[in-house]
Amino acid sequence: MRLLSLGLIGLLAIAPCHRAAAQEWPSRPVTMVVPFPAGAAVDTLARAVAHALSEEFGKQFIVENRAGAGGNLGGTAVAKAAADGHTWLFGTPAPIALNKLMYNGLAYDSDRDFTPVVLVAKSPMIITATLDFPAKTLPDLIAYAKQNPGKVNVGHPGNGTLGHITSALIQQFAGAEMTNVPYRGSAPLITDLLGGQVNVAMDFMPTYLPLVADRKIRALAVTTSQRVAQLPDVPTVQEAGFKGFEATAWYAIVAPTGTPSDIVMKVNKAVNAFLKSDKGKTILEQNSLQGVGGAPEDLKAFIDGERDKWRPVIETAKIAMQ
Repeated sequence: MRLLSLGLIGLLAIAPCHRAAAQEWPSRPVTMVVPFPAGAAVDTLARAVAHALSEEFGKQFIVENRAGAGGNLGGTAVAKAAADGHTWLFGTPAPIALNKLMYNGLAYDSDRDFTPVVLVAKSPMIITATLDFPAKTLPDLIAYAKQNPGKVNVGHPGNGTLGHITSALIQQFAGAEMTNVPYRGSAPLITDLLGGQVNVAMDFMPTYLPLVADRKIRALAVTTSQRVAQLPDVPTVQEAGFKGFEATAWYAIVAPTGTPSDIVMKVNKAVNAFLKSDKGKTILEQNSLQGVGGAPEDLKAFIDGERDKWRPVIETAKIAMQ
């Protein structure tokens, strides 16, 4: 009986320590991995969210850019990181949902190795071209590509990204052959688009809006089902004859599987508060993003739906990477 009493006392003594450890999070600077280069739309939003989280929790949230392999380098780094709440992935469809459908020998499994935290925002994709490119509309581009098979260079922000899938899908539907040119994110792609090294870019919309407004590039189409407010004169891909076509970019936070649920919920709550704040709304508007938010379960259901949507597209287009 005495041994039992001592054991209970010991358990009671240990329990507060576990609670204290949880309450101490974060105990050091937190790393927010962005799997694309600095300057991309995902990077801009990630830095705004990281700043808000730094203010909320009193420890610095540091954005670390780990670009390469369509987001897989950053995804792998987070999947293999300690599940202690000090490493997070601020990613896009590719590393969080779709790469597992395209890459052979992937070093992580996004279903198994990530726990959903929050869906931060959505954004249209945009198809743009250099000002001197002969095609002025998406139908013009398709017609030109058919007349010049393989001669149109289409840049996208990495193999397996939504830009890549969108490019492959349009070519498949149109029966046109273009040359896909992968980049390590949006920033180097934009540099080459402005320099004329590629004719066309298919990428997330926010980074391209200032260039379209300044008439440095031409917007051919957006990939949402409806025209977007920021570009009311730019038609949708559906208007170009692709009935039912829609491709929406999105940005989400996930953590290594095993990250304590109370820490996940703290970050979820803080991000939701940021999205509803005046500062958050301003940043979203400035970057032409639609804030989403919601619970971790909402993000899980959304990711499952995205995989179901894009799996047949990827298989039909035969997109496969090593």
